[in-house]
Amino acid sequence: MPDNRVRVRFAPSPTGYFHMGGARTALFNWLFARRHGGSFILRIEDTDRTRYTEYALRDLLDSLRWLGLDWDEGPEVGGPHAPYFQSQRLPIYHEYAKKLVDAGAAYYCYCSEERLAAMREEQKRKGEPIGYDGRCRYLTARERADLEAQGITPVVRLRMPDEGQLTFNDVLRGDITVDLGAMRDDKVLLKSDGYPTYHLAAPLDDHLMEISHIMRGEEWLPSVPYGLILYRAMGWGPPVYAHLPVILSPTGKGKMSKRAGATSVLEFRRIGYLPEAIVNFLARLGWSYDDKTEVMSRDELIRHFGLSGVSSSPGQFSYDKLEWFNGVYIRQLDPDDLARRLLPFLQEAGLRADLTTTRQLVPLIQERLKTLSEAPKMVDFIFADEIEYDPALLVQKKMTQDQARQVLARAIAALEALPDFAPEAIEGTLRPLTEELGLKAREFFGTLRIALTGKEVTPPLIESMSIMGKEKVLFRLRKAAALLGG
Repeated sequence: MPDNRVRVRFAPSPTGYFHMGGARTALFNWLFARRHGGSFILRIEDTDRTRYTEYALRDLLDSLRWLGLDWDEGPEVGGPHAPYFQSQRLPIYHEYAKKLVDAGAAYYCYCSEERLAAMREEQKRKGEPIGYDGRCRYLTARERADLEAQGITPVVRLRMPDEGQLTFNDVLRGDITVDLGAMRDDKVLLKSDGYPTYHLAAPLDDHLMEISHIMRGEEWLPSVPYGLILYRAMGWGPPVYAHLPVILSPTGKGKMSKRAGATSVLEFRRIGYLPEAIVNFLARLGWSYDDKTEVMSRDELIRHFGLSGVSSSPGQFSYDKLEWFNGVYIRQLDPDDLARRLLPFLQEAGLRADLTTTRQLVPLIQERLKTLSEAPKMVDFIFADEIEYDPALLVQKKMTQDQARQVLARAIAALEALPDFAPEAIEGTLRPLTEELGLKAREFFGTLRIALTGKEVTPPLIESMSIMGKEKVLFRLRKAAALLGG
């Protein structure tokens, strides 16, 4: 039964290209929402104005759409809790920051950056935990007024308890208890420029947007106590937490990073990966349905996804595994669909390809492709006006140059007389020539392959010849014969 109370959010900060780690977090949230008939909310956390960029936002939205992760509320969609850009919600943050101050759960801090830097250096020197020392916690109204009269714009800090313990549950990790006294850091909630920090904006928006489950990266686990103290001050109940493990690099050493290779979602699109393959791959990277099922359609993933199958241990990224998934999905594509997807890659490579010819090529290469970008190098000879190769390659091993000339001469004569250039007719004409010339098929067709493609390895030659057409085939064979002096 649908559970409309399930509301999850993906809340990225658009400061760079959208990477696979973020895509997996978005996917897990999306699958969970779709599994329970709930809502998937996209919220843009753009309060760090020094790092936010429009190109990163566009890259994010394009990536999510390409992966098919549609959102029920958010940018360009709207919803009952708009706006969904945090930079457009500043009055809300100011209102609640004041409520927290008035309730004694937060306070104004007038410390300069220089004073804070010196404080941290002194803490390092003494080997103490790094955190705010609470200097402004107990300022009197008179002292605050004097500081503001000096033109100092304060920040708002959360007043953390001095002692005690706090226990919360993480679905993937069980109960977690923290010593509040040891944390000793009153986090900034509202900066002097009027923008909130994560510690105010995220938990506040999660409550106001009625988020039921928070699934995010494990790097945010240390922020939970601050959010819970804020919730406690406001009298709100917390959401369900599930902090997802990191994705390790292919070596297993450290987090996935640009140094490990392609990591941004649209870079994988450019290389020629299918969104279906990436979704399947990412879903299985840290979540398991059973110990044997690998390939799962989007509908199957929605039907079976649950937090009980998510591991708390890091998942290791594997380019080989992703390539395997991609090959599986390419082979499953309808030929017309694959042709439509291949055409842009062929044209981008400078080939004068059209959809009709591309569709003819699909049966020749579909089983061989691991990525769509491999196609141009496989079939470029089909579209080229001229091809280049070393004439010595026309003479196969254990053949003489005269035999190679005979192969070309007999093939030209046979094909010139051929009225039908279908694959069956071509093969029926050429195959008997191998015996007449006393050659093995691989020698005979090896010479023709070089002459017609310039390559030693190609898609099936006979079918390729049919697609190239009689005129182009004869032109290349005659040119090859001339190179051998025939």
